[in-house]
Amino acid sequence: MVVLPTVLMILFRQKYPRWWFDWNLALSRFAMRVAAYLSLLRDEYPSTDEEQAVHLDIAYPNVEQQLGRGMPLVKWLLAIPHLIVLAFLGIATLVCVVASWFAILFTGRQPQPLFEFLVGYARWEVRVVAYALLLTTDIYPPFSLDE
Repeated sequence: MVVLPTVLMILFRQKYPRWWFDWNLALSRFAMRVAAYLSLLRDEYPSTDEEQAVHLDIAYPNVEQQLGRGMPLVKWLLAIPHLIVLAFLGIATLVCVVASWFAILFTGRQPQPLFEFLVGYARWEVRVVAYALLLTTDIYPPFSLDE
């Protein structure tokens, strides 16, 4: 992802070049397709260019109106509580993936609660990444597995 140049561009020029945003969005979409495949949420092998069934939409920010000029300098610090919680939830997701694998092996289906937990974790992670790394919003993400 293009993070440091984006921080500098927002800080000094109050701009977010569209092609940097498009690159970060495309990379995030691909990462989510891979994560969905590895966490047994999707069966098809992740495509490098097609969106498939995993959809990720992040709005292009109006930097002058929606983003604070100095916020990129502190967002990483504000994201630390989220990263700590997500680290522990990441361990839980590994347990859920193993449990899902056995459930799928024996029953042919993934239990709905495990599926919802894994999707909720992915959503939370995307919100934190959009806030702290992609720098597309100044709205602090909620501590929630829900949308």
